[in-house]
Order: sequence, then C-alpha cells, then structure tokens
Amino acid sequence: MKKMRINKISYYLIIGLLFAYGCSNTKYLPEGDMLYVGGEVEIKDTVMSRKERKAMEKTMEGLLRPKPNSGFLGLRPKLWIYNIAGTPSKDSGFKYWLKNKVGEPPVLFSQVDLDYNADILQNYAENKGYFKVRTAADSTSRNRRARAKYTVTPKQQYKIRKVIFPGDSTATELDSTVANIRRRSRLKKGQPYDLDVIKEERERIDQRLKNKGYFYFNPDYILIQVDSTVGNHQVDLIVKVKGETPEIAKRVYSIGDIIIYPNYSLANAKDTLVNDPRAVERFKDLTIIDPEHTFRPIIYDRTMFFHKGDVYSRREHNLTLNRLVNLGTFKFVKNEFRPSDSLDTVLNTYYYLTPLPKKSVRFEILAKTNSANYNGTEASINWSNRNAFKAAELLSLSLFGGAEIQSSGQNKGYNVYRVGGEASITWPRFITPIKIQDSSAFVPRTRAMVSYEYQNRARLYSLNSFRTQFSYLWKDDIRSEHQLNVFDVNYVSPATVTQEYYDQISKATEDGDLGAADALQKVIDKQLIFGPTYSYTFTNTMRKFRKHTFYYKGSLDLAGTIAGLTTGADAKTKEPEEILGVPFSQFVKTEQDFRHYMKVGDKSQLASRIIVGVGLPYGNSTELPFMRQFFIGGTNSIRSFRARSIGPGTFRTNVDGDSFLPDQSGDIKLELNTEYRANLFSVINGALFLDAGNIWLWNKNADKPGAEFSNKFYEDLAVGAGTGLRVDITFLVLRLDLAFPLRKPWLPEGERWVFDEIDFGGKTWRKNNLVFNLAIGYPF
Repeated sequence: MKKMRINKISYYLIIGLLFAYGCSNTKYLPEGDMLYVGGEVEIKDTVMSRKERKAMEKTMEGLLRPKPNSGFLGLRPKLWIYNIAGTPSKDSGFKYWLKNKVGEPPVLFSQVDLDYNADILQNYAENKGYFKVRTAADSTSRNRRARAKYTVTPKQQYKIRKVIFPGDSTATELDSTVANIRRRSRLKKGQPYDLDVIKEERERIDQRLKNKGYFYFNPDYILIQVDSTVGNHQVDLIVKVKGETPEIAKRVYSIGDIIIYPNYSLANAKDTLVNDPRAVERFKDLTIIDPEHTFRPIIYDRTMFFHKGDVYSRREHNLTLNRLVNLGTFKFVKNEFRPSDSLDTVLNTYYYLTPLPKKSVRFEILAKTNSANYNGTEASINWSNRNAFKAAELLSLSLFGGAEIQSSGQNKGYNVYRVGGEASITWPRFITPIKIQDSSAFVPRTRAMVSYEYQNRARLYSLNSFRTQFSYLWKDDIRSEHQLNVFDVNYVSPATVTQEYYDQISKATEDGDLGAADALQKVIDKQLIFGPTYSYTFTNTMRKFRKHTFYYKGSLDLAGTIAGLTTGADAKTKEPEEILGVPFSQFVKTEQDFRHYMKVGDKSQLASRIIVGVGLPYGNSTELPFMRQFFIGGTNSIRSFRARSIGPGTFRTNVDGDSFLPDQSGDIKLELNTEYRANLFSVINGALFLDAGNIWLWNKNADKPGAEFSNKFYEDLAVGAGTGLRVDITFLVLRLDLAFPLRKPWLPEGERWVFDEIDFGGKTWRKNNLVFNLAIGYPF
C-alpha cells in the first residue's frame, strides 16, 4: 500500500510540474493576447483518396505563417528559457545569450493574419488545378492558447486534355525549334494541371534552346496559355513564343575567339588584363595571355569543350566551367561572352582564372574509429604542389602518426600506434598508350602513389607495410565514380613480435585450439599481394528531398593472376611459389555493398544495408591473405558482438576471457543491417537497429570445425539488436550504441536463439552480453 501511495504521489507531482511548466509560458504574455500554438488545415473532398488528402493537408500546413514556437513532446523549452531569462540589463553577457540565442520569443496570436493565410491556401490549390476552390478560416482558444483552423473545399481537379506546340506553315525558325524539342515535355496528356510543372516546362525549353545556340533567350519569352473552356474539368495548354521576344533572342550564335587569362586577379584586374604581344601565346583555337607562362597550354585544350566556329551550347559552357574548377588549381573561374565587333551572331569568349597558391602546407588532427571498436586520433602534415610540372599536376607528400585505443572489449589495453608517410602525384588526365576521349564534367585523373606505414600493437607485435599503386580515377557524373588500380602492390612483414604474442600462440596450440593459433599466426606472416583492382561507386543520397535514395559500391580484386599462370603455381599439390623469398597471394575477390535509405517522416528514416563478399583463393594460395580476408562484428558491423569475433561459420575459439582475442576471418561474408533513425530534439538523434551476418571459409579446415560454407549458411547467422544515440553537429557525429545478441551461431542447434537468456536485470548477463559501442560517424 505504501508503495502504491508513493507511486500516486509521484504521478501527481509529474502532472503538476508539467502543468506549472505549461502555465509559465503563458503568464508572461501581453494582456489580452494569446500564445499561437499552430494551424491546422482540413480538406473536404470526396474524390481524393485519404492518402492524397493527408499529403495535401500536410503541404498546406507548411505554408502557414507565422510558425509557432518549436516544441518537444508538447512542451516548448526554448520559449520557457526565453521567459525565465528575464530582461537582461545589457546587450551582452550570459542572460542576454540565454534569452536571445538559446531562447525563443513567444509567437502571439495577434501576429496571425487568418485571411492572408486563407488566400495563400486558395492560391496553392488553384495552382494545382483546383480552380473553383473555397477556403474558410477560424480559430479556437483555451487557457490563453489559440489555434487556427482552415477549411479548404476544392472542386474536381482539372487535367490536361491536349498540349499544343507551334507547328503551322507560318512558324518561324525559332517556333520550329520549340516544336522539335517537345519529345521530353513535362506537360503530359491526362496529368493534373500544375503551375509548378508549367514553370519547369518553360525552364526546360529555355535550356534546350540554349543548347542549340540561342544564347540570349530566356524562359520569360515562352508563353503557355491555358484554355479551361474545353469542358469536363479539362484544359488545353498552348505553347507559344511571345510576339514581343527581341530579335537578338531569336538568333543562333556561334563561338568566335577564345581568350584565356590564367593569372587574373580580382584585386588587380587592370594589371592582369595585359595585351602586350609578348605575353600572348596562341595554341590551336586558343589565345592565352600569360606573361609568366604559369601553365602549359595543353591543360586548356584538354579542359575546353568550346572550339572556334562551334554553335554555342549551354551544356558545353557549363562543362567547361566545371572542368576548370575540377582541376583543383584555380580558386576562381569567371567566364564572359561578348558579341564580336566584326562578325554578326558570333560570341567571343573570355575566361578569367585566378590560381590557388602553387604550394601549401596543411596540418590536420582527426578523430577516428574503426570496425574493430578502436577509437583514437591521427595527426598529419601534408605538403602540396598544385602545378608541379606546369600542367596542373598535384604533387603531394605527407607524414602521419596516430594512436587507437579500444575503450571496451577483450583487446582493451592492446593499443595500436601508427606512423608513416606517403608520396603521390596526380595528373588531371588519362595517361595511356591510346587517347581516351572524356565528355564528363569531371576531369579524369591518373595517380601514382607509394607509401610506408609502421604499425605497433602494444605488447604484441609491430608490422612494416609498403604499398605502391598506379591508378585511374574518373566520374561519369556527380553520382557515379570509378577507380581502376592497374598496378597495386602491397608487402607486409613483421618488425618485432613479443614473447606474449608467441606465448598466446603456444597456449592456443597446447589447448587444442588450432583455429585460434592459426588466426594469430596469420597476422605476423609475411604477405605479398599484387594485381589490378577495380571499384565502382554510385550514390544519389545527396538528393535530400527524395523518399528513396541509394548507395552502392562494388569492387573486384585480381591478385597474382599472371604470376600464378607463368609459374604454374599450385599450393594444393606443392610448396607455394615465391618472389624475393615471399610466397605471393593468388585469388579473386569481390565485395558488393548496397544501401537503401527511406524517408519515413520529416526527421526520420529507415536505413538498410546488405554486404556480400566472396574471395576465391586458387593457384598459389589455399586461402585469402589475412589483410584481404573478411571480418564481421564491431562498431560498424554487427554491433551486438565484439569486433571481429564472429565466425567463421559456427566455429568458436576457446581463448579464455583474460587473453588477447584473435581476429576471426573468412573467405565469404554476408551482412544485413537495418536501422530506424529519428531526430529526438535539437542535435540529438536516436536509433533502433537489427544486425545479422557471418563469415565462412571456402575450404573445410580441420582446425576450425563448422567454418566452411554450405547450402545451409542461413543457419549460421549471428543476430543482434540494440538502440543508440547520435550527437550530430554537422561536422562531427558522435555515436553511442548499446546492443545485445539475439542469436549465437556457435551454440548447439536448437539453442542458438537466446531470447530466454535475456535478463536486463542480471549482472552476469549484462557483463557477458551487453555491448557498448562508442564511435564517430554513422555505421552506414
């Protein structure tokens, strides 16, 4: 009874506090006024579906002004802060900051113009084809709070019966051109009348005309007449070129002289626009005014889409500007077209280019996290030369060092320290035996790189890693990107190995856990990998207003193919072939990463990911090299299991809880993730997630029973779930996840689902199963 009384007292206390909190936001209001708490739109229509009606009501409510004070769970904390801050005595200080920066002044009902909002709603409905709409506005109030209510009663929506473009025998050349570009018109027979679509059609026609040389044309010269007298809630749309269109807009223009100022300065424009004959250099169709000969003319020839005599095209105009910017050499790119003094319908083209500083030094400090549940920092210093050989080549030298620490997990205390350097040169073109034409807005690149890294894992081992690459990088557009590493060599060798590490291998061997011993040994084996690799990335996630967006990355790795064929390597029947005393790896590996993002609400989405990876060792290898194998589990993977602790298959190492945990790896990987993300308030986001997956080996391994892939792979999946918070401050996302396993694949069949084990109140269960992940950035 006592407990019940306390619960009742707590309940009434909470209710009382919430009531007092709410009242505190109204007692500061001016006498006779009320707090505006929002507007509501109701559409009365019997033809619309419920889904269409709700969507239109939501859109209309977004048009209402003013917006009420922002709230959270029915409360208005910013308004409360504004009220309790009082009246600051000066325009600075904490109280002033609290009131004006954190707080939010009340939105009063006296500020709401009901008739104005009703007109806005009526105009919106008419623009969407509801020509005989009626709107009404009213309000309700209670406890000094007022809400506006708008009722919209539309009639049947008008639809397009016919779209008529110019086309009779008296049509001008411009009229005929407009008629000929109707194929991809935004205006479609049977579609609802929509003023926004009509505006888009005018823009489309203008864009197409500019691509055909009509430089001085603009959308205002297109008239789309609406005939609503054709009956049965239908309209005819008549597309015309306005009669008052100036003659200059009806002419097709071509390109004349192309003049480039590569050292243009906004501050000293007159000094940089020199016309000294000694400073003028002619290259093909280009006139380059560069007294200092900063750049070799070939970079302009590769970048410009315009040539003398070409018909003007807005597409080629934009492509040229984009490529000049994409070179990464110029800070500002300005373009100007002027009519020729001597030739009619000819445009002389001027490019004013302001270079970035040729050489620069950049120092960076980064916070980072990885899938092995390590968090840390990295400092780097980078020296760059943006015009190393006078053709916009980027020469870059960098040194870096960092430390990574596992904040929780069995590898806690075995910190990772890294130091290294990299040298690279990037050419803004394809360097190939044959000439490759590229018409993308993005400049293709050829890159040569060599790097070295020394990695020390405290108390365990240190590794030397050397890598060199020769690559091609190019984009089709902003959404898709390719990288082809024609030549990619990676060599890793141990520098030191501690006795503790050797003791752990020996202990695992003595305990009969040969799988763990093998996993530990592979880390310190010498590895030599060379061969071509290719990756393709597609994403449209930058389109924030789309309900469905996607990300895809596919990669292919072909290692040791030619070397294996020429040496006749066959590791299954004889000793592996070696190069410089090190067995080289031979395998084919591919990984496919597909992600889907679906907007559920204004501030929530469902994010899903599928990763499928397959590596096939052959010839000189019986399994993938350790650095190319697949791993699963950790902060960016299956978060309810420790990093790299799952699999392969149903295999489970016997290493005890006080020992260093070996990384488990495999030749095949399947991972499935889904996560519901929602904004809770301000910069705090929440998430609920479900993860599943595992890794497997191609070949049966006596030291790792249950590790091989079979047609019943789905029975080996590990499954986990959890919840998390994300602090998203745009330039940094701090992620905190708490997860627990639902299915443990290493348990006997029939016992792998562990729902009955879940006991959040049990200390032992929490210690063994609750996994806390602290990471930077979203997992996918």
